[in-house]
Amino acid sequence: MAEVLLEHHDSVAVITINDPERRNALTIDLSQELADKVGEAEREANALVITGAPPAFCAGADLTQLGNSKDEGLKRIYQGFLAVANAKIPTIAAVNGAAVGAGLNLALAADVRIAGPKARFDARFLQLGIHPGGGMTWMLQRLVGPQTATAMTLFGQILDADQAVALGLAYARAEDPLTVAKELARASAEAPAELVRTIKATMRATDAMHDHAEAVALELIPQVASIDTPEFAARLAAMKARISGR
Repeated sequence: MAEVLLEHHDSVAVITINDPERRNALTIDLSQELADKVGEAEREANALVITGAPPAFCAGADLTQLGNSKDEGLKRIYQGFLAVANAKIPTIAAVNGAAVGAGLNLALAADVRIAGPKARFDARFLQLGIHPGGGMTWMLQRLVGPQTATAMTLFGQILDADQAVALGLAYARAEDPLTVAKELARASAEAPAELVRTIKATMRATDAMHDHAEAVALELIPQVASIDTPEFAARLAAMKARISGR
């Protein structure tokens, strides 16, 4: 049965799209379930890892539903990966296989991508005779620049794991991308929850800025607030104790 699974490993949530026979293609119902699980993860975890049941990461939108969709139907298919894109906690895509069409959108929606040896990043929209949607052209160009984005979107180039890392689409290649993603998420999992969310919000804001002084001013308020927290005081005391004990 097609479903979206949510597991918790301390403060790291792992969401798995589980429909391997259909290569985890996104239906409207699965997208809604994915959005719901992202919301649940945000309430209970400090970091989120997204993956798909082998052999694929996500084969895109269900073609039958895609062919019958108009504005509202398409927006309902988008809702799963847009929930990942809008998540308040850090997100990592463990791309264990093909990420195609809307599945590429799901990978792009994460903050970081870890590519497994079987990862394939495939826009595919042109070959299907459909215009890209869900903000794919915007997300892809921001990550890899217009030249690589054009090669993928208009010339049908598919990136494997090594190419994705070389071109900035993925952060790292790993034989076991899920294990590496969970390990990478540990720093956020062990940090104060409010601090993690505030830093992510700040990074989103400064990403759109073009002035260093503006970024300094924006960061100053939450930095001062974090210095006044019990968590910072406890960590500072522990660090001083370690230094004095050397």
